[in-house]
Amino acid sequence: MRIGVDLGGTKIEAVALDDGGAELWRRRVATPVGDYNGTLAAIADLARKAEQELSQRGTIGIGTPGAISAVTGMIKNSNSTCLIGRPLDSDLGELLHRPIRIENDANCFALSEATDGAGRDGRVVFGVILGTGVGGGIVIDKRVVGGRNCIAGEWGHNTLPWIRQDEWPGAQCYCGKFGCIETYLCGAGLARQYQSMTQRSLSATDIAAAAHNGDRAALNSLSLYRDRLARSLASIINVLDPDIIVLGGGLSNIEALYAGLGDLILKFAFTDVLHTKIVRAVHGDSSGVRGAAWLWPVGEAPAARAAAR
Repeated sequence: MRIGVDLGGTKIEAVALDDGGAELWRRRVATPVGDYNGTLAAIADLARKAEQELSQRGTIGIGTPGAISAVTGMIKNSNSTCLIGRPLDSDLGELLHRPIRIENDANCFALSEATDGAGRDGRVVFGVILGTGVGGGIVIDKRVVGGRNCIAGEWGHNTLPWIRQDEWPGAQCYCGKFGCIETYLCGAGLARQYQSMTQRSLSATDIAAAAHNGDRAALNSLSLYRDRLARSLASIINVLDPDIIVLGGGLSNIEALYAGLGDLILKFAFTDVLHTKIVRAVHGDSSGVRGAAWLWPVGEAPAARAAAR
């Protein structure tokens, strides 16, 4: 059995999967905001409840914003600031008496879709999150590629490719730089584009609905968003050349983004024919927590061996 935990800023969700990926158990609780020890206790309680109710011991994987520093072993780059500088994996390991695997939440999303989701038929899969932020993860042969600096897949903090004069410098990113892909392709970026055309404020979801109803500014905003998405994905294809790119996050549900997207990408990708498939995530909002569970592949279960002893 594999237990996955999605550690978010407002909620902690846990799921238990069998070896075939079937869901056995699911539960969520509110995140103890700003409380590191409370967060540890909440995760441990969820894992223990899953094991008690299913009468099985499981491996445990955690998906969370940020990453574990290769230098210090501590959490870095997390928007849940109480985690920063803390040895989350070893502290949880002591509480639960087993090894714990932790990965960035975007990596967990990519792993989920590459394992038994929309990218399951690809060897090299790039998972994209288009939502409040813009994240990414790389999976090769069903395993996450974290990178030497634990930042592989962070495409959102590269400059918007083939940027035009009227697009520069754009909004300042939370990382402190200007021109980041994230500032253009996040939900707030789409809303900002629409507002610049109309002086009206709408959410990304409302812009999509307005476009569906024929609103000219909304249609133009989505057209520009799709163009920027195509340029950004082309730069990934030029470097990684993945078999499949899986789109997830709230904005991936906007149907209009997919119309002609491949043709737009081909204008910028360094190839004569685009073989890379661009597909929508199968598991949706569940991909993060499922991917955390898959951090322990089938056949790799030290917890089970420990229980047998």
